[in-house]
Amino acid sequence: MVREVAVAASDESVSFEAYVHARNAALSRIAYLLTGDHHLAEDLVQQTLLSVVGRWQRVAGAGDPDAYVRCVLYRQHISWWRRRRVVEVPGEGPPSPASDHTDALVAKVAVREALARLGPRQRAVLVLRFFEDLSESQTAEILGISVGTVKSQTRDGLARLRVLAPELGALAETEVGQ
Repeated sequence: MVREVAVAASDESVSFEAYVHARNAALSRIAYLLTGDHHLAEDLVQQTLLSVVGRWQRVAGAGDPDAYVRCVLYRQHISWWRRRRVVEVPGEGPPSPASDHTDALVAKVAVREALARLGPRQRAVLVLRFFEDLSESQTAEILGISVGTVKSQTRDGLARLRVLAPELGALAETEVGQ
């Protein structure tokens, strides 16, 4: 009996470790888009995984642990910016890419820098709506806000991006034209 419990605990540990190994990079990308800072993104992912590990058997048994973990990540991020109530704008960011880099890299850097200029709520809404491709109602449910707030934050965030980063408009027109 004791051996069966030890084997079950070992399987649970291996399952969680395998999940973390497989999904850490994707979770880190989402966290970076939300926070705009590599160190904060790492902290956010670690805090999220710490929150989930104690419930892993139940979460994994439910069928789709990735959706649950991402939801915990979003909510953890929300609790951070609600606690701080201060908009933090990261430094200059990475150096501008050399002229021999691809257009995709230039677009990636432009989007990253533009998101860093937004407040945490607008950034979270835009990441969920356009990077995660969630609906307004799904975004509202995850963030614990109304659908109307999602709509207004999306509208205001996009308007602010148009002013702060007009180069994104040119990138969007280039991709639509291709």
